[in-house]
Amino acid sequence: MPTYQTSGKILLAVAILSISAQLTYTLPLAQIPVTGQTLALLVCAALLPLRQTVAFVLLYLLLGAAGLPVFADGASGIEVFTGSSGGYLLGFLLGAAAVSHLHNRAAERYFLHLLALMTLGTAIILLCGGLRLVTLFGLESATEYGFVNLWKGAAVKIFLSAGMVWVVRRVRKKAD
Repeated sequence: MPTYQTSGKILLAVAILSISAQLTYTLPLAQIPVTGQTLALLVCAALLPLRQTVAFVLLYLLLGAAGLPVFADGASGIEVFTGSSGGYLLGFLLGAAAVSHLHNRAAERYFLHLLALMTLGTAIILLCGGLRLVTLFGLESATEYGFVNLWKGAAVKIFLSAGMVWVVRRVRKKAD
């Protein structure tokens, strides 16, 4: 049975992810929003156990599907899953689960380890999103708008998320 503390962490992660989704810039043509979501998603995934990570991502996706404006630019509804962002949203679940699982199994959590995990999580998200875009726009456009144009921002978010998790882990370690 979940505790209040566990439920609170899940709800806080959903709130952080929902707010970060509103920090957005939309790429022209493919209408792909570039947001703070992956940064928040990967940080929360690394700091929470796998079950809590899966729970917060599923809750976020369900809230958006139910009509709450939690996705980028306040979008919501089932149609978001069938549009150009749908693959990325599925990738959120897979990428976050991979980061959480691998990070929490690691004996040591060095900065390079975190960079590798955040890169893996981002790659999973971009791969899922890119595959969806291929079905909508073809390989050339999907590669340009769903991968090439996103990697610069993704690289920044990879470094920021790894740094944030590394600092939080250090502070926690000193507090113990």
